[in-house]
Amino acid sequence: MSPDSSVDFLIVGAGFSGLVAAERLSNAGFRCVVVDQREHLGGNAHDRIDAAGVRVHDYGPHYFRTNSPRIVEYLSKFTGWLDADYKIKSFTDDRYWSFPVNLNTFEELVGHPATTADFETWLSAHRIPAEHPRNSEELMLSIVGPELYRKFYEGYTLKQWRRHPRELDPSVCGRVPVRTNRDDRYLAEEFQALPKEGFTAMFQRMLDASPGVELHLGVDFEEARRRWHHRHLIFTGPVDQYFGRRFGALPYRSLRFEHESFTREQLAARAAVSGKPGFWQPAVQVNYPAADVPHTRILEFKHITGPLPEGSTIIREFPKDWTPDDEPFYPVPAADAKAAYRRYAELAAAEENTSFIGRLATYRYYNMDQVTGMALAEAERLISRYSTHA
Repeated sequence: MSPDSSVDFLIVGAGFSGLVAAERLSNAGFRCVVVDQREHLGGNAHDRIDAAGVRVHDYGPHYFRTNSPRIVEYLSKFTGWLDADYKIKSFTDDRYWSFPVNLNTFEELVGHPATTADFETWLSAHRIPAEHPRNSEELMLSIVGPELYRKFYEGYTLKQWRRHPRELDPSVCGRVPVRTNRDDRYLAEEFQALPKEGFTAMFQRMLDASPGVELHLGVDFEEARRRWHHRHLIFTGPVDQYFGRRFGALPYRSLRFEHESFTREQLAARAAVSGKPGFWQPAVQVNYPAADVPHTRILEFKHITGPLPEGSTIIREFPKDWTPDDEPFYPVPAADAKAAYRRYAELAAAEENTSFIGRLATYRYYNMDQVTGMALAEAERLISRYSTHA
């Protein structure tokens, strides 16, 4: 089968990594083809308006945040922003708790008003010190002690990863802040917002601003390699897939989602539970750390995405073991997984005229702003390389 055409860059994956790289390369004068095996833009950041009128994230919540003015400036060329208040709760022991752990959580635990000094004294008495925590269990025991660790972290982590926190890197539980004041924000970055009309609209504008880019959806990697001859390949999919899983499949975690929508009348009947008329639950995200609850969290995007329809939609998230028929959502942050990845990393480093960028291609849990920065940096490197050798 002869190639359809010859292009400068074949880019596999139409998510953050692939589309940012394509926009930069296209506007530097290069011809790019972007392919994705899915039938939509945006990868896991894809969003849409559902039948209830709610903008939902189909592949789990994407809370955009960053401390990088450069990333904000770049993405702002393609979107306005909607201020987003990423507040979450945890539901366990038959009640909602303030989360991440903060002074409000402590007051809920002890049942009376308290000060920051009170909470710090309590933590000092309950922590199990670890100078250099080797895993997530040691880290959280050294920060919050056994009671809060078991209440909020241990069960949730076991469900999410199907591994005990003592088997996982400290960074797994360490991603969530612990505060002794009343700051109950989920995230700490200076810029916290969502694209005003959604991620998908932002990606479409990125494409519209990329005159040298062709997008082909529903095309997998192997088909793309046959159809387009290219000077350079940018791969954003699973690195083990690229190499035909030569050393076996890397471990990933996958997810299953259940959507449920509610009418205005149903929401009104639940107002006493949610504490917010017009909503099903009190925050955009509620965690369920208890082992006897099969899902890890429930999302109600209406809290942050707007517009505000009369009804609402919730999405229950169920972690599951990954198989080759599933979407790989999370690389597993554990020592054995890192060791398995190193063999593929050596192959990737030796691959000529090929770039591996993004979470799956580098087998690392990056946030969206980090992936954007990685794609911008790689595009700059490639522009310099290929402009010099044009």
